[in-house]
Amino acid sequence: MPRMTVLAPASPFPVSARVPALGADGMVSASHPAISRAGAEVLASGGNAVDAALAMAAVAWLALPGQCGVGGDAFALVREADGEVRAFCGSGFGPDGGTPDRYGAATTLPRYGPLSVTAPGAVAALAALHVAGATRPLPELWQPAVRIAAAGLPCTARTRDDIGRHRDRLAADPDTAAALLRDGRAPAVGTRLAHPRLAESIATLARDPDALYTGSLADRAVEALVAGGAPFTGDEWAASGHVPAQAPLEGRYAGHRVFQTPLPTPGWMVLDQLAMCDGELRTGGTAPAPLGVEAVHRLAGAARIAFDDRYHRAGADVPVPARAGDPAALAHARERIRAGDLPGPAGARAGGDTTSMVAVDAEGRAVGLIASLAFTFGAGTTVPGTGIVLNNRLARGAYLVPGHPNEVRPRRRPLHTLNTWLVTDDGGRLQHVGNTPGGDGQVQWNAQLISHLLDHGAGPQDAVDAPRFSVFPGSDAGDLGSPAELRCEDRLGPAVLAGLAARGHRVVDVGGHGAGGSAQVVSVDQRSGCLVAGSDSRQEGVALGV
Repeated sequence: MPRMTVLAPASPFPVSARVPALGADGMVSASHPAISRAGAEVLASGGNAVDAALAMAAVAWLALPGQCGVGGDAFALVREADGEVRAFCGSGFGPDGGTPDRYGAATTLPRYGPLSVTAPGAVAALAALHVAGATRPLPELWQPAVRIAAAGLPCTARTRDDIGRHRDRLAADPDTAAALLRDGRAPAVGTRLAHPRLAESIATLARDPDALYTGSLADRAVEALVAGGAPFTGDEWAASGHVPAQAPLEGRYAGHRVFQTPLPTPGWMVLDQLAMCDGELRTGGTAPAPLGVEAVHRLAGAARIAFDDRYHRAGADVPVPARAGDPAALAHARERIRAGDLPGPAGARAGGDTTSMVAVDAEGRAVGLIASLAFTFGAGTTVPGTGIVLNNRLARGAYLVPGHPNEVRPRRRPLHTLNTWLVTDDGGRLQHVGNTPGGDGQVQWNAQLISHLLDHGAGPQDAVDAPRFSVFPGSDAGDLGSPAELRCEDRLGPAVLAGLAARGHRVVDVGGHGAGGSAQVVSVDQRSGCLVAGSDSRQEGVALGV
């Protein structure tokens, strides 16, 4: 694609060195070129955005094996061509035998291995998305992933580093080691990583997604987990295979409608952070400088309050009272932020891996999709003979805190970090769709992205590459009570970092691009009708237009 001029208004914060991608008939953006190519090829051959997103999701299992997989979870937000928005939430149940007393005196669940696993929700969500809006058969859409799995995809620096950091625990599982290690070590960059067993599994699931929930693949998974001590019955797997379309959450920000994924995702946290900041960050007048001390302080304070609400009130099936709909609570929260009267941390360390992708077609249909194994390579346990690595979402999301609304229970989905969003105007016209991986950073960086786009008129590439910050800890299950930090990329500038410290934040410098995440955004330029996209420079992704 030729390099072209940015169509968005000039950004008041540092401009990205990368040029945004543009397209007239469709656009995709993802964290790996092979994923983006799969979606762009579907759009170019006449498929719609749902078709493209489904093809991309399957290729992501091969391109980013540490971040997502068949054995993980996935969530999607879909805007149809007529403006209707629906959510598909694919997260599975923990084991039916997983009562609190099953784990004895432990204060956290085992982070890896069979006891860390929930039934996977990704395949069920993608199957539901396919039924709801695809135009092509699932075997056709997943054929590129089957082909890549059989032939192998060159190992990237990201995957090499992921494998290297987790080599010892990957080596402990024979099937996982066979798929990912070479002579007991992380493969060199460029090494083709072929997954012939996974290719067979993906082909089977394309024909029959229920095979992972009530069929042969489910039987193998449950048998292996039970042998490893996990109290699954198989019934929770069958129950996890049904993902209905749901109404999204909706809020307002800067005169726009913002849609988010519902529970068990933390989408409500993004809407509440935005509500706390609405009208206080826009460029012009007496508003604080974009990415200046006061703007960062307000966004960080809103995040800290939202995490405190989540920890104390939120379970996977327990709604949290939204400050966005309570003027008194909203005013109180804003005053606390101004005064620096912020709650102390109750949550846990951020970490883990996820990947996200976006697809928009010429009819205005848009899909934001995000998928994860929880922590890198999930449980590190592969279903024997299938190539399917299982997630460790139970360990990451569920608490062993007696009486807590998120306490581990049979047939309860644990809290999730994944969420995705889209923005329309009041007339329902699509404006932006985006998401980012990054554990508890997601809800914070998504709020920052939306502020960059709506408060300051940033183009999507500038928005995803802008200096990033996050409060730590969030509300993960491990390491409760870690000291509070504000983790900042040093591109904010020394004066801003010093000013934040003076406002009472314990500032931690994470380097120029070290905050994490790999944001993807597609925007509609209403003046030209052109699609404009940005793919985060912090990872190896690319945006492609057709």
